[in-house]
Amino acid sequence: MSDTLIGAPARILPVVDRDSEAYWTWGRDGRLAIHRCQDCAYYIHPPVPFCPKCESRAVVPEAVSGRGRVVTFTINHKQWVQGLPERYVLALVAIEEQDDVRLPCNIIGCDAADVRFDMPVEVFFEQQEDVWIPLFRPVAQS
Repeated sequence: MSDTLIGAPARILPVVDRDSEAYWTWGRDGRLAIHRCQDCAYYIHPPVPFCPKCESRAVVPEAVSGRGRVVTFTINHKQWVQGLPERYVLALVAIEEQDDVRLPCNIIGCDAADVRFDMPVEVFFEQQEDVWIPLFRPVAQS
């Protein structure tokens, strides 16, 4: 699930801590990690060590399908910092497993003008140093 990204936005790498480590590193194996409560099965993002639904502390990262849909997006048209392209898509993607888990991300692999609300997408990862950044692209139509 890793692609070479030509024209991908320049990235400031996240601070990886104990809670976010799985989210930023499981991409090495092509897996998207989202924390899930082991008591009520609620998915939690951003990752925290407790469940906001049932208040359990039995929360662990689990691999999800990596599929979702574009909830909202904007197309950036300004080069804010050197090395950043002028035009790229910023989006919120709802994961297939739980619609209220929304991942801020870039949509790559299509022209920005082709991105649509509710567009089905799938994760792939861009490696930078020891971080695998989850990005999304349109699901291939068969």
